[in-house]
Amino acid sequence: MEVMIQSIKFDTTEKLQAFIEKKVAKLEKTFEDIQKVEVQLKVVKPATALNKETSITVAVPGGGPLFVTKTCDTFEEGTDLCIDALRVQLEKFKEKLRNH
Repeated sequence: MEVMIQSIKFDTTEKLQAFIEKKVAKLEKTFEDIQKVEVQLKVVKPATALNKETSITVAVPGGGPLFVTKTCDTFEEGTDLCIDALRVQLEKFKEKLRNH
């Protein structure tokens, strides 16, 4: 599984990147055939609450990409919420594959 992390208009710390990669790796427990994961981190309107936007796109074979965006106070919180939402989407996708 290939993981790409993009930070728009700022630099991510190694600690944040390691955190994201660790969380994304857990998605493989839900669905093994994930090909690529793209994570976009963006600061919306700096200096306000809830200004960190996290978007994650997951490429899976046999279906369109799964996409989630969350806006939170921290990128860690946003990543957690995105991963939870993607886990649900992957479960549904897996179920759909099983039924065909």
